[in-house]
Amino acid sequence: MNRFDRITAILIQLQSRKIVKAQDLAERFEISLRTVYRDISSLAEAGVPIIGEAGVGYSIMDGYRLPPVMFTKEEARTFITAEKLMEKFTDFSTQSQYQSAMFKVKAVLRSSEKSVVESLEDHIAVRRMNSAFYKPTSNTFDILLKSISEKKIAKIHYKAINSEEQLERVIEPVGLYHENNYWYAIAYCHLRSDYRNFRSDRILHSEMTDQPFEHKHAPLKEFLENGHEGQNLRLVRIKMDKRIARYVGEQRIYYGFVSEIIREDHVEMSFLTVSLEGFARWFLMIAPNAQILEPVSLKTIIKRLLTQISENLDLDTGS
Repeated sequence: MNRFDRITAILIQLQSRKIVKAQDLAERFEISLRTVYRDISSLAEAGVPIIGEAGVGYSIMDGYRLPPVMFTKEEARTFITAEKLMEKFTDFSTQSQYQSAMFKVKAVLRSSEKSVVESLEDHIAVRRMNSAFYKPTSNTFDILLKSISEKKIAKIHYKAINSEEQLERVIEPVGLYHENNYWYAIAYCHLRSDYRNFRSDRILHSEMTDQPFEHKHAPLKEFLENGHEGQNLRLVRIKMDKRIARYVGEQRIYYGFVSEIIREDHVEMSFLTVSLEGFARWFLMIAPNAQILEPVSLKTIIKRLLTQISENLDLDTGS
């Protein structure tokens, strides 16, 4: 990237955020802090009203606006990909708002970029196995985002995986993340007086209150990096035929896969899981071609599940 393009990109980033740190600019454009200071100085000399505060960052004076933004064809193509993802992986309310924003973005595209966007719309599709927000009119994602941005307490009706009862939870959302086909909210739960993970499809109702947060929370990144601390992780080791191992490549990630050893005629895999019960139910799908090496308690769970299956089959056949 030449200097002109870089300075233009820095100006756009300053316009898009309230505060931008010099270190963030240096990392994004892979330049030194000294170069950042020089580029910021060039913008100021060109008449851009930049405010710099030591230890805080740079901002543009309120009221200053960039001229209409011109997008490249490469940037225009990414809009369609993002739009398809938004359609499948967010709730109805957020989808509607994003669609409205996209109309505004498309309105400023040049004719050539509009043609690129229109030609690609029917050639990109996103498929998923399950719905992150199973109610078509759900506004969970939108409510939680508002709660985070406005630092207002939210109320949700939540149904845990091991309970049929719906509990009202008063929470202070920290952030949202997508993993294993689901959206999760990390939030401080007033009922438990601790931080908890809430899976999106188990949130049956949500609303934001007028009450401000009672606690100050660390960034989401810190929670995700330390997510397994304090959890009771169990080591599981299994082995399976090589011809079967290749078919569970993606599935195993969802169950705590950490490593594998490839032998002559089989593969040994190691997992760290928080739920032996959940792992056992997945293992049943590959059980005819796999063996449990450890722990013994997993074998006990498998036997119990097989007994239950056998009893259910007997009931169904009337024998």
